[in-house]
Amino acid sequence: MAGVTRIKSTTLLIRSAAGPALAFLVIVNFAGYALFGANGVLAFSDYKRSLVERTAKLEVVQAKRDQLARRVRLLGPKVDPDYADELIRRETGQVRPDEFIIPTR
Repeated sequence: MAGVTRIKSTTLLIRSAAGPALAFLVIVNFAGYALFGANGVLAFSDYKRSLVERTAKLEVVQAKRDQLARRVRLLGPKVDPDYADELIRRETGQVRPDEFIIPTR
């Protein structure tokens, strides 16, 4: 009879510990994702590095955009004659690679 009582107490112990054990595993899982996950605490340095890289790329893109905006202004309602001459010579192949076009104004 002592063996049956021991099995029942072991089963009861396992059942009573299952809930807290499951809760502990869930908490450990969330804590693991909070530390090591894609958006976790340890990924913060990757975010900082990515921000620096993207800021540098943004500066390059903004400089290119400003350059294109300047060209559009030169081709605006009244075309700058020097710029038009430069474009025509470049597009028709009348400029050699070692030649520089220097605007007079």
